[in-house]
Amino acid sequence: MANSPAKHNILITGATGYIGRRLMRRLIRLPNLNVRVLVRNRYKLQALVLDKIEIAEGDTLKPESLVRALENIDTAFYLIHSMGSDSDYQQLDRESAENFRSACVAAGVRRIVYLGGLGVSETASKHLLSRIETGEILSKEPEKIQTIWFRAGVIIGSGSASFEIIRNLVQKLPAMITPKWVKTYTQPVGIDDVIEYLTASINLQVHENLVIDIGTETLSFKEMMHQAAEVMGLKRAMIPVPVLSPRLSSYWLILFTPVPLKIAAELVEGLKSETVVQNDNAGRYFPEITPASYKQTVRQAIDELEKNQVVSRWCDSSGNEACDIKDFDIAPGAILRDIREVPLEGTPADLVFESACSLGGEHGWYRYTILWKMRGLMDKLSGGYGLNRGRRISGEVRIGDAIDFWQVADVKHNKRLLLYAQMKVPGKAWLEFDIQPNMLIQTAHFLPRGVWGRLYWYAVLPLHYFVFSDLSRKLVLRARQEHKQRTAQPSS
Repeated sequence: MANSPAKHNILITGATGYIGRRLMRRLIRLPNLNVRVLVRNRYKLQALVLDKIEIAEGDTLKPESLVRALENIDTAFYLIHSMGSDSDYQQLDRESAENFRSACVAAGVRRIVYLGGLGVSETASKHLLSRIETGEILSKEPEKIQTIWFRAGVIIGSGSASFEIIRNLVQKLPAMITPKWVKTYTQPVGIDDVIEYLTASINLQVHENLVIDIGTETLSFKEMMHQAAEVMGLKRAMIPVPVLSPRLSSYWLILFTPVPLKIAAELVEGLKSETVVQNDNAGRYFPEITPASYKQTVRQAIDELEKNQVVSRWCDSSGNEACDIKDFDIAPGAILRDIREVPLEGTPADLVFESACSLGGEHGWYRYTILWKMRGLMDKLSGGYGLNRGRRISGEVRIGDAIDFWQVADVKHNKRLLLYAQMKVPGKAWLEFDIQPNMLIQTAHFLPRGVWGRLYWYAVLPLHYFVFSDLSRKLVLRARQEHKQRTAQPSS
C-alpha cells in the first residue's frame, strides 16, 4: 500500500486581517496541509475554522511567543503591517520583521512568503517605503532562509480599503472635484488572484529569493473610478483641480467612505506615486494564473458584498445565536439596515416561522396593508410587479416563490425566511425574518445604488418606523394566538 504524502505545515500571521482571513479559509480546504495561525486573540477567529486549524497566541513584537508558533513549520506567511497604529509604525514594522525572520531561521523554517506593495524607494510614500523595508529585512541572509516577496498595488475585493473608497465615492457622488493624484497610474489586482498567488507559492519549486510583482492592466485612479461606475451602471463626472492637498483629500475620504482618517491619510499619500509592475516573474513562475481584469474584480466584489452580507449573514443551524457580521470580510456600512427585535416570550419558534410564511396574498401585511398597497400601486405604475401578484399557495414557501412584489431567496425551516424585493427601487432590498429561540429578528436590508438610493432609504425611514414595527409585533402576536388556540383544544 502506497504511503500518503507528508503533510506540509503552514503558519499564517495576520490571520484575522483582510488577506490572512481569506488565505486561511482557502488553505484549510486543501489536502496535505496543516494550518497554524498566529493571533494575539484567539476569540477573533470564527467558530467555523476552529476545528480545522492550530492556534498559537502571540505577537511578533514578543519574540518569545514565536518559538511555539514556528515549531515544525515549513512555510510561514508574513501578512503583518502596523499602518494606522498610534505609535511609529515604521519602527514597529522593522522590529516585527526582524523578530520574525530571526525566529524563522532559529526554527528551521524553509520559506517565508511576504505580501508587500508595489513601488520604488525613490518615490515611495512613508507607508510604501515601510512595506519595501519590511521585504528587504525578511529577505536578508538568503543562505539561511528563502523569502518569496509578492508585491501588489491596489487590491480590489469586497471589504478592501481601496475598493471601499472607490465604491463609496462612485456611489455617493454624481460629480467629484478630484486632486491631481487621480492621474497616477497603478496596476490593480483582485483579491482572489492574490490568494491564488499566495497559495501557489507553497509548492513553488525554486530555492533562491524571489520578488514577484502582481497586477493587471495599467490604469489611473480616475480610470478606475470611471470603470467602477460603468460596472455599477452609473455615470460620474470628475473635475481634477491642483489645490487639494493629501491632508484635505483625507478629510474628503472620511466624509464619504468608511475608511478612518489615519489609514485614509496614508493611502492618499501613497496614491501620489506610481505603483506599477517592475518585473515579469508572476507570468514566469505562475503561468497557470491569469489575473482577472479590473472590471471583473469590481463585479465580483459587488457580488460578494451582496451575498456575504445578506444571503449568508446568519447561522444556518437551528437554535444558535445569530452570526456576528464581524465574521465576514466586509467593511461595515455597505448595506443599510432597519432591525426590529421582538421577544417571543414563550411563543414557539415554529409558529412564528409559520406566521412569517403566511405573509402576503390574501392575508396581507397586517395593520398597514393600505401603505403596502400604495407602494405596490407606485411600483405597478413604474413598470414593476406591484402588490397584486399574490402568492403560489397560502402558508407554504419555497425558494423562488413570489410573494406579492417579493421573491423568496432563502428558507431555513423554523429558522429563517429571506425575501428579495422585486419592486422598483434605486438599489437592492431584502426583508429577513430570523427566528431565534427567544427572539424574532426582523431586518430590512438595503444596498443603495448611488446617491438616489441613499436619498430613497432615508426618505422612507419614517414609514419604516410604523410599517416594520407593526409587522414584527403582529407576526409574533399571531403566532402567540395560534399557540393559545392549539393548547386550548382538548387532545384526542
